[in-house]
Amino acid sequence: MWLIFALGSSVFAALTSILAKIGIDGVNSNLATALRTCVVLAMSWGMVFITHAQSGLPDISRRSWLFLILSGLATGASWLCYYKALQMGEASKVVPVDKLSVVITLVLAAVLLHEPFTAKSVLGCVLIGAGTLLMVL
Repeated sequence: MWLIFALGSSVFAALTSILAKIGIDGVNSNLATALRTCVVLAMSWGMVFITHAQSGLPDISRRSWLFLILSGLATGASWLCYYKALQMGEASKVVPVDKLSVVITLVLAAVLLHEPFTAKSVLGCVLIGAGTLLMVL
């Protein structure tokens, strides 16, 4: 089931890039990010209430709060940078560079989470890096 959601994520991420590139025309990138964030916020809380997940709020540990807040800050920084890059550059070049996050995630997962870094994942990282380079040149 995770694969279906992951594929859905990639399709929606692709749509996000195209729709954002069209919508950001003539709009300050920070303002565009803020508007997008409001929509994401409303949608996220809507899903919480639809699924009755709000009852789990008191059960969240301090550690989880800390890391979820840090993750939110990283997301915000990522979106601000992404929208500015998208406003300044071509979507066909910005998006592949943004997807280098896959390589960075694999390295961080190995270092911080002690997830295995196999020959297959090294090869994948090299291919993603090479593919990104080819797409932006």
